Amino acid sequence: MQYRTLGRTGVQVSSLALGTMNFGSFGSTTEAETTAMVRRALDAGVNLIDTADAYSGGVSEELVGRALKGVDRDEVVLATKFRLPLGDISRLGEMKGPAVMNRQGGSRRWIVKAVEDSLRRLDTDRIDLYQMHRPDPTTDIEESLSALTDLQRAGKILYIGTSTFSAAEMVEAQWVSERRRLARFATEQPPYSILVRGIEADVLPTARKYGMGVLTWSPLASGFLSG
Repeated sequence: MQYRTLGRTGVQVSSLALGTMNFGSFGSTTEAETTAMVRRALDAGVNLIDTADAYSGGVSEELVGRALKGVDRDEVVLATKFRLPLGDISRLGEMKGPAVMNRQGGSRRWIVKAVEDSLRRLDTDRIDLYQMHRPDPTTDIEESLSALTDLQRAGKILYIGTSTFSAAEMVEAQWVSERRRLARFATEQPPYSILVRGIEADVLPTARKYGMGVLTWSPLASGFLSG
């Protein structure tokens, strides 16, 4: 396995990560299957495991946490995400109303609860990389960064990142972090494959400018490129 530095964090991660969106009901995988996948990945030298609270309504995080029982926590770089509503992410457009309106987003109110819930489901004392799953146009990015900074200072999260942010949104966040002396996003996770290459025009150059590590999602185009 090859390893590389995650942005400017100094953290060494495997060039291949284990994504866990298919853990739980969304992928119809059993706990035995998910545990086997995690252990096989670790045996192959993978040390970066990426999940999200929205995957199968938090079940993915629970399965990852149980699969890592007995594994030296310091050997794993554990990444998860917040922002999207919990539930079936294939039905995001249908998830509306009082039941979900404040159980998502980038507000301090939700971030503080979301991180505690993820820590519990993952059965860990800290999250190595906590990523904002999507931009939140209804919340000032300074609000989100302020909450994340407090959680970082408390040791509950170590680094913060984004996912599917535009280049302009990345620049704005970096500017706010510098201006307000807040934690800065260390990574961006965009969709990227030989079929989807739009980020080459602006997102990748922006990440390079600010020293952000780039993790990609759907590198096999949801399995299409796997044959």
